[in-house]
Amino acid sequence: GSLIEQLTTEKYECMVCCEVVRIVAPVWSCQNCYHVFHLNCIKKWARSPASQAEDGNSGWRCPACQNASTQVPKTYTCFCGKVHNPEWNRNEIPHSCGELCGKKRQCLDCPHLCNILCHPGPCPSCPAFVTKTCECGQTSHSVRCGQSTKIHCSNVCGNTLNCGKHSCTQVCHAGKCSPCQLTVQQVCYCGSNFKEVLCGTKEEFSDGFGNFSCQNICGKKLNCGRHNCTQVCHPQPCPLCPRLPQVVYRCPCGQTPLSKLLELGCVERKICTDPIPSCGKTCGKPLSCGSYEFIHTCESLCHEGDCRPCSHTSNIYCRCGFKKKVNIKVTTGFLRFFLFLIAAITFMCDKRCNKKRSCGRHKCNEVCCVDTEHKCSLVCGRKLNCGLHRCEEPCHRGSCQTCWQTSFDELTCYCGESVIYPPVPCGTQPPECKKTCTRPHDCDHPVYHSCHSEEKCPPCTYLTQKWCMGKHEVNLHLEFFIISCHLFPPLFQLRSNIPCHLTDISCGLRCNQMLKCGMHKCKRICHKGECLIDEEIAAISIATKLTDLQLGDSVEISRLITKKEMKQARLQCDEECLALQRNRRLAEALEIDDNSDPFNIRSSGPKYSDLLKEDARKDLKFVSDIEKEMRMLVEAVNKGKNTKKSHCYPPMNRDHRRIIHELAQVYGIESVSYDNEPKRNVVITAVKGKSICPSNTLTSVLDKEMQSRPPPPIPHYKQTDKSCGTSGLSKPLKEEPVIDYFDVQD
Repeated sequence: GSLIEQLTTEKYECMVCCEVVRIVAPVWSCQNCYHVFHLNCIKKWARSPASQAEDGNSGWRCPACQNASTQVPKTYTCFCGKVHNPEWNRNEIPHSCGELCGKKRQCLDCPHLCNILCHPGPCPSCPAFVTKTCECGQTSHSVRCGQSTKIHCSNVCGNTLNCGKHSCTQVCHAGKCSPCQLTVQQVCYCGSNFKEVLCGTKEEFSDGFGNFSCQNICGKKLNCGRHNCTQVCHPQPCPLCPRLPQVVYRCPCGQTPLSKLLELGCVERKICTDPIPSCGKTCGKPLSCGSYEFIHTCESLCHEGDCRPCSHTSNIYCRCGFKKKVNIKVTTGFLRFFLFLIAAITFMCDKRCNKKRSCGRHKCNEVCCVDTEHKCSLVCGRKLNCGLHRCEEPCHRGSCQTCWQTSFDELTCYCGESVIYPPVPCGTQPPECKKTCTRPHDCDHPVYHSCHSEEKCPPCTYLTQKWCMGKHEVNLHLEFFIISCHLFPPLFQLRSNIPCHLTDISCGLRCNQMLKCGMHKCKRICHKGECLIDEEIAAISIATKLTDLQLGDSVEISRLITKKEMKQARLQCDEECLALQRNRRLAEALEIDDNSDPFNIRSSGPKYSDLLKEDARKDLKFVSDIEKEMRMLVEAVNKGKNTKKSHCYPPMNRDHRRIIHELAQVYGIESVSYDNEPKRNVVITAVKGKSICPSNTLTSVLDKEMQSRPPPPIPHYKQTDKSCGTSGLSKPLKEEPVIDYFDVQD
């Protein structure tokens, strides 16, 4: 009734997949425990290694009752098995055919078939009444058909016992009568021993003279009357004397018939005690020693009795056949003991087997191995698919079976809104939840991610305003004062649209913080921590000194003289020097970089150095292309959404790289050299709000200078004194070496 109700209301669950059994789904029912499963689920279970019986020959086990079955279900039938693929009828039990069951009931002695409609579960007991006799068969009673209770009367049983001589004295009882408890005396076959046993014990072994063997030598006189029987106590009559003349036909070694020896003059035997004539040949009987390769034989002349000990040596092989050793020659008294010892203790070599075991992972490593299957006795121990438990099966090939551990506790998400009800297979992940995460967060911004099972929440992506790592900021209250004094315009502002989880933000501009030396500023991109002093100053100072020395100028040697001498040699500051010093102190207090020009105050009249102009005159096309690329880059970054935009030039020589670095300073563009010679190149980066397009390009400045310059005078050659040794033409000055200050690596 419970099965019918659960199947009808679709509340019955399959034990394999833990899903509800639908009324239209093909099912299979176990005939031992009557559990119902999905047909596809039971097919997969029957083919899996975990379902196999322990002995390996009994088929597969039912997931519920563990009853072994040999055949795998293939078709969908009703509960009584008459109809294949039964159709569902609203007025009938699901998965039934609607006809009479007709199956045999569980009671073995009930001849009636089940008379109710096709149903799940066991058939009910038979309602018919029959007449049954008691256990002893003397009385009869009317009882329910299939009733398992036995009927007993109060009479004595009286059935004949196993001995066939006495009757049972017990009251009417179930089963066979107990064996006869009376004791009788039995004698052995040879008649030398007696013992008392229960009546009827081993009566079938009696030969009319005895009932058992005492395992001693028989000792009865043979038919010759001179020799005794040497066999163990036996039920049959003793054999003939083996030395009777009518029994012996050959010599002791068996090679020559006695009739041939009688022709040669031997005496004919009359009785069993007469000696057997010898042929005089070598005995040749096989001895108990030797091996399969070579059989040792007796080397004595034809004789009666046992052969003498073997005089040869034999080879003994280990059980795997890899090694052998020579067996020593032994005496007669020691021979039997030695042969017994060899049979009891097998010779084994020390060779270890290198073959793979059945698992394919481990080696056999057995000493003197004779195994053919090489089964692995180790435990597998690999992690199962759940990641929590390990395989406890013997080491095997292929993948391990799925973890069968099951939890009967509810599995919920962190907030408890989503629930997976038991049974929960081991390794099941918490259910997905679409509710907003309720875990505590470091910030107070709105939470936009869903509930999750991970302990750490995703980083907060709420857009905020933050300062860069170099603290490039300006006090807004001093903006008007700074701009009105034309000291330094505000360089940086608070950066917007920064995700909350980002802490170290670089503005992409140069640091420009004053170093500890007080003479240089940090040229690294906005960075975290203290500015690097030694590397930058060392590189720049070395380049500067080399340039000054090559140009013949003076070199700073303040580190080589005393402070007193340095103070005496210092120049006096003028008004311009004092103004620069005052502006530098104010810039340091307000953390303002004096190299930037966001309001284009200094861009009205760009200044090109004489050296840059001279280089541009030498290669005007190259300078024109560079300026065109820089103007396009600055216009693109100022009009676009990106704050930065870069361009990489192909590898070029040192002079061209120096022109790009100097032009980048005029346009407010960052320039850095990368790689080593001869593939060293320059990368320029335009920054929005910092990079500018000057009103006058270098090429236009050169054109104006050429137009305003007077025509060159006609040269006049003046004859000079030959003794002077000089000509009227002045020699051109030697080109001064130029060092690329921007081409120094960090």
